[in-house]
Amino acid sequence: MRWEAQRLDLDEPTALPGLSSIRGLLRSVQVPEFPGLTFHEVRSHSALNRVPGDSAMPFPYTINPYRGCSHSCVYCLAGDTLVLMADGRQKPISELRVGDRIVGTERRGTYRHYVTTDVLAHWSTVKPAYRVSLADGTELTASGDHRFLTGRGWKHVTGSMAGRERRPYLTTNDALLGFGHATSPIAACQQYRRGYLTGMVRGDANLKVYRYQRAGRAHGDVHRFRLALADVDGLTRTQAYLAMEGVATDQFVFAAATANRRAMTAIRASAAATVARVRELVEWPSEATGAWQRGFLAGIFDAEGSRSQGVLRISNADDEILTRTQQALAAFDFDAVLEDRGLENRVRSIRLRGGLKEHMRFLQFTDPAIRRKCAVEGIAVKSDADLRVVAVEAVGLEMPMYDITTGTGDFIANGVISHNCFARKTHEWLEFDSGRDFDTQVVVKTNLVEVLRRELARASWTREHVALGTNTDPYQRTEGRYALMPGVIRALAGSGTPFSILTKGTLLRRDIPLLVDAARQVPLGLGVSMAIWDDDLHQALEPGVPTPRARLDLVRTLADAGLPCGVFLAPVLPGLTDDEDSLDAALGAVAAAGATGVTVIPLHLRPGAREWFMAWLRTAHPGLVPRYERMYARRAYVSAEYRTWLAQRVAPLLARHGLDRQSGGGARSADGTLVSGVPGDEEVGFPRGSLPTGGMPGVRPASESAAATAPAAPPAAGEQLSLL
Repeated sequence: MRWEAQRLDLDEPTALPGLSSIRGLLRSVQVPEFPGLTFHEVRSHSALNRVPGDSAMPFPYTINPYRGCSHSCVYCLAGDTLVLMADGRQKPISELRVGDRIVGTERRGTYRHYVTTDVLAHWSTVKPAYRVSLADGTELTASGDHRFLTGRGWKHVTGSMAGRERRPYLTTNDALLGFGHATSPIAACQQYRRGYLTGMVRGDANLKVYRYQRAGRAHGDVHRFRLALADVDGLTRTQAYLAMEGVATDQFVFAAATANRRAMTAIRASAAATVARVRELVEWPSEATGAWQRGFLAGIFDAEGSRSQGVLRISNADDEILTRTQQALAAFDFDAVLEDRGLENRVRSIRLRGGLKEHMRFLQFTDPAIRRKCAVEGIAVKSDADLRVVAVEAVGLEMPMYDITTGTGDFIANGVISHNCFARKTHEWLEFDSGRDFDTQVVVKTNLVEVLRRELARASWTREHVALGTNTDPYQRTEGRYALMPGVIRALAGSGTPFSILTKGTLLRRDIPLLVDAARQVPLGLGVSMAIWDDDLHQALEPGVPTPRARLDLVRTLADAGLPCGVFLAPVLPGLTDDEDSLDAALGAVAAAGATGVTVIPLHLRPGAREWFMAWLRTAHPGLVPRYERMYARRAYVSAEYRTWLAQRVAPLLARHGLDRQSGGGARSADGTLVSGVPGDEEVGFPRGSLPTGGMPGVRPASESAAATAPAAPPAAGEQLSLL
């Protein structure tokens, strides 16, 4: 939700190159108590942000003390980590760009399968580094927050069994999934090029000199070099390598496509000197270097190799070619066997053993040109690679690290399956990066209270409802340093302005005495959001956010202080948190804590949040993906059928816990405020206690609020920004 009034609207020119939206910047500061965070302290021209008149929000003004959110965390890898591309090549993660086609995974039946996906976002950060060593020699350098897929699920690089850092983490009892042992591509030196030409030309070209008599010619010598391929990639590389050796060739259409055969393109040369030079280039070397052998294997694979149904083989009838191929494979410790089926044409095959692990090592090690033979699309994630964790060690320094967002929620890093981070786009209009910067670059309006007091003192101010927490949480960790909210509360209450606060942050406890005093002066509303009671699910979706139980304690403390507090049970996740036991436990706990009202809000997926959540769902709960795709097809909100179903499920639970009535009887209070309900019902909006009521000037009664219509878009909109 990008309201025009939410812009910083500052006076002074930028002081930070590349961040032209941050006018009025005073300084950028990092402090020990907030490692990894940079605070950009600015002077703001305005504090009150006006909500467009046609908005469904039940308040006309908002205040946003901060931009960015210190609730979140990021996952990162060292810049030289090799990421598997869709064409089978590998590229350092630091060199990836948005739109690149890479390999991720998805679950199909019993197994995960490799699939092609896109890079949706890319960014960098600086974090303490850890080295993960595997039994096959694979090494990965990552932050402690990064996650890899093991045989027992996703695990962080570091963690603990108890306390604040309690989470699944890697130990020497774990083994990662993938094929492991990523190999850096070889530079195409002259020896590699010579080897490639030898393999390609000897394997598949027509290179000969023959004689026949023609009228008008003293002799009938004909010199011919011709290479025809259906795969233009191999042909293009051969032509380029020949040109680098001084051999010019012509390219032409050799055969048109038919119903049963692809088109073939060819290169050719017919001058005697040119053909002689080609012959010279493809002579067998007296002593083959390693680079020559790698090039030769790439060339002979492009010419005579195949890879299908889990088998990689190179076939030929020439004894010398087969012998040279076996020798080159053996030189690099590949396990290969010669298969002779007794064919009349004497064609035999060299089959590479070792499954996908060895196939990928061969392809990465040799770098053939014909990439269709190198893809892993659709192959099951099964491998006998020894990917046991041998050690996880702190490197002892902070390093530049990189991460990406992908369509599948994961990618292949150094041959193992790696989780990705999820970028948020709410920072981009500040010219900040949507990933790292959202989490680590927090804009602080340091003069907010001063500006707010000036605005509230204007004769034109009519003391209309002001809401906090609709975009970024005013009680995120950053508030612990800058303490802007006490001044905001005093200014609003002192001016007679009703206000409301929506938060997940338990730091609100600090200001309870101020809120008690404010409640004697103006109507106020307090809202706390919570939904996820499963610890693992909470950690996956809300890392860095106070636990729901901690937020439940906050509700209890507010009730004990005599303050109103409505609870947004949001978002309810179809198939994950909408079962009767989960809802019953949640509503029972909310009621016991003394909440004045509750609104149950099903998940809605706006653009940006949709990609984030669906990528996570494909990784964590792939069986639910088809259901979500049906429910959210071409829309952000759940279907009407689901809203009706959820309302029917929740209604008896509300009654069971006394949340459908209050001491006067019925479902409404004396002023008409709805006590509880499910969005999708006609009059459900913000829960009782979350909005200021009481007839103060400027307060719009709940019955007049457009927010109280299906499907409760306003609370869900603010809520989803914070959660996702």
